Amino acid sequence: MTGLPGARAVHHVAYTVPDLDQAVDFFVNVIGGELVYRLGPVEDPGGDWMSRKLGVAADASAHIAMVRLGPVTNLELFEYSAPGQSRSLPRNEDWGGHHLAIHVDDVDKAVEYLREQPGVTVLDVPETIVDGPIAGNRWVYFTTPWGMSMELINLPFGVPYERETSARVYTPTQPWRNRE
Repeated sequence: MTGLPGARAVHHVAYTVPDLDQAVDFFVNVIGGELVYRLGPVEDPGGDWMSRKLGVAADASAHIAMVRLGPVTNLELFEYSAPGQSRSLPRNEDWGGHHLAIHVDDVDKAVEYLREQPGVTVLDVPETIVDGPIAGNRWVYFTTPWGMSMELINLPFGVPYERETSARVYTPTQPWRNRE
């Protein structure tokens, strides 16, 4: 066997945000997540716990929130205060670039909703992939009010790659909460 012994699932994905209150509000009230907890400040004045444990400046301070997104995703949000902190988000093509993709039932309906949300920018129009291993996938990127890249996606069952392998990407079958 190869791989990490005992690994069962991804527990959470984490992002550092410029304003934790804004990010929690966005992921709870716009995206539809559920706030699980908040904590902080997490810091070690005069010590090196922050650098040893989190790989950040020793005198950094963090406030943290955990937001539940659907049945299998935990999203941990950090707001750091640290000397020398870079305050620019990496672009998707930069090392460390990233985005968070949310599976939706209807990309067009979700785009219509997002276009009404203050500070959200939907990039271009939704696109449907017409050939290749994920033909039928409908997607579009958008940015949060603070500029974080996100994606809406609808990857239907029966896409071409499924004929060539037994491996499957996770595709939800139930909505996060009763949001219809």
